[in-house]
Amino acid sequence: QVQLQESGPGLVKPSQTLSVTCTVSGGDITTSYFYWNWIRQPPGKGLEWIGYINYGGSTYYSPSLKNRVSISRDTTKNQFTLQLPSVTPEDTAVYYCVRERRVPGSEYDSWGQGTQVTVPS
Repeated sequence: QVQLQESGPGLVKPSQTLSVTCTVSGGDITTSYFYWNWIRQPPGKGLEWIGYINYGGSTYYSPSLKNRVSISRDTTKNQFTLQLPSVTPEDTAVYYCVRERRVPGSEYDSWGQGTQVTVPS
C-alpha cells in the first residue's frame, strides 16, 4: 500500500522560499497513470489545489499560483518537491501531498498526513 510523507521547515520567514518534500513508499512515482499533487489548507479555510507533477514528469499548476509555484521530482529518491518563493503570511497552511489515479476515472486515493507551514506576519 502506497504511503506519502511530507517533510517541511515548519516556519518560513516572509519573502523566503517555502520548500516541502513528499517521500513516497510502496509505489513508484513514475508508474502510469498516477499524478502527484500538492494541496493546502489555510487556517479556517477550505482545501486549495496547488498543482501536480505526473508519472512522466509533466507539471500543471493552479492559475492563481502558477507564476510562483514549482514542482519537481527526484526519481532516484521517489520524492517530489513543492517550492513557493516570496512567501507571505497568506501562504500559512497545512500542506498535503496527494496521489491521484487517472485511469480509470480520477480519484485522490492516497493522502499524506500533512505538514504545517507557518509564515509569521
